[in-house]
Amino acid sequence: MDVLKVVLIRVLLTLCAYLPLSVTRALGRGLALVYWPVGGRSRKVAERNIALAFPELPAVEQQALAKNSLIATAELMAESGHVWLRSTAHVQSLIVSCEGQEKISEAVASGRGVIVLAPHLGNWEVVGLHVGTLGNLVSLYEPPKLAGLGKMIKRARERSGATLVPTDARGLASLLKSVKRGDISGILPDQAPSDVTAGQNSLFFGVEAFTPTLPSKLIRRTGALVVFGFARRVPGGFDIRYQDAEPDIYDEDLAVSLAALNRGVESCVRQCVEQYQWVYKRFRVRPRNGPGVYDDL
Repeated sequence: MDVLKVVLIRVLLTLCAYLPLSVTRALGRGLALVYWPVGGRSRKVAERNIALAFPELPAVEQQALAKNSLIATAELMAESGHVWLRSTAHVQSLIVSCEGQEKISEAVASGRGVIVLAPHLGNWEVVGLHVGTLGNLVSLYEPPKLAGLGKMIKRARERSGATLVPTDARGLASLLKSVKRGDISGILPDQAPSDVTAGQNSLFFGVEAFTPTLPSKLIRRTGALVVFGFARRVPGGFDIRYQDAEPDIYDEDLAVSLAALNRGVESCVRQCVEQYQWVYKRFRVRPRNGPGVYDDL
């Protein structure tokens, strides 16, 4: 069954890769509109997350935001063919504008390591490919559940010059060493670790969420510059923005640093709320204290 899934996904990605980007995105939107009335798991998770993050919004606005976020997720999936299978030059041609990249270039030129925190917002794959053109990039890589897609994804992410290392002790050591010597590290700051010792609960949009401690620990051990980056989906391509992290992210107190990290993600999200991956169960906590917020879904 997995083999058939892999074949189907690769065929669809290839088809989408060579259709115009506008057509590819339209196909994604169409699929989302078909899926929305069915009310599957992704819709339910998005609705729950948005109700938790934006309790002040009227129910009708929460529903509209959930629907738009599902549409954005479908666009992300559809445009993956362009991002993964086309050339680096093609992806670069889709970057309509870029703001703040000089922060990274100047730090690299001075020999200071840089940590780019790229939330699941817009198209984070585009951020990874762009950062790879700004200096030596080392990022963690965990193979997908469908093993047959692993080589394709790894090759796609490394083709602009990045080096991917595994999420084990050896990979973490390589990441630390690279940042210390002045390279760039790309990290997803809003993905709950599977290991209970690899995170702490911290507020995200006013709600407790299990937050990875790796970025804060890496910051503390390397003195690297921290920048948030995201690629917002716009007509014709992507608008990349890099912005400074607030000073508290460098604090020695882990709780203070994690709170600043989550506020930084929030700041990015609020610039294009519907393009955040609200279909992800972001508000899980560990250890659990009573029923989880997704138990009834």
